[in-house]
Amino acid sequence: MAGAIVIGTGPGIGAAVVRRFAREGLAVAAIARTQQVPGALAVAADVTDEAALTAALDAIVERHGLPDVLVYNAAHIQSDRFGALTARQHLDAYAVNVVGAITAVAHLAPRMAERGTGTIILTGGMPKALPEATSLSITKAALRALAELLAREYAPQGIHVATVTVAGAVAPGTAYDPDDIADRYWRLHTQPPSAWERHVVH
Repeated sequence: MAGAIVIGTGPGIGAAVVRRFAREGLAVAAIARTQQVPGALAVAADVTDEAALTAALDAIVERHGLPDVLVYNAAHIQSDRFGALTARQHLDAYAVNVVGAITAVAHLAPRMAERGTGTIILTGGMPKALPEATSLSITKAALRALAELLAREYAPQGIHVATVTVAGAVAPGTAYDPDDIADRYWRLHTQPPSAWERHVVH
């Protein structure tokens, strides 16, 4: 297996996904703003910097080959009510939560489709819009729409596109334990095409 690329590897879901896929013997590469990601080849890049993100992806592909799995887990999480943010702040949130995913998938998915196999998983959230989390509610809804579009484009070419929507605050020992959530990612990757799920809520 060529392995997995996980974009956005903080101490919660991202790190847990790295551990889960590495445990299965996959070569895992992680892209984060810093390079400290235990258990993975770590490459630093800001997901809002298109050139830096695509260069990081190219460096990983050169070393590990085209990935079997691409996970986009980067997120700009903040509390804000409608009208509290400037236009620039909304754009900044959208750049991390949605545009970075577009950049990464657009860069790798055509080659994965040409190969005819692969999995793309986007970390969702906010199954219901909340007034106290306006920007996150809007951008996670956009991410689910992106997953729908990607699935229509790439599923016929052998690529499983899915979202894992996390419905609460991630914390060890809770219903939203990152290791339990990471198991969802692995199960999605190993599903046969006849059983592909598109949206999973945890």
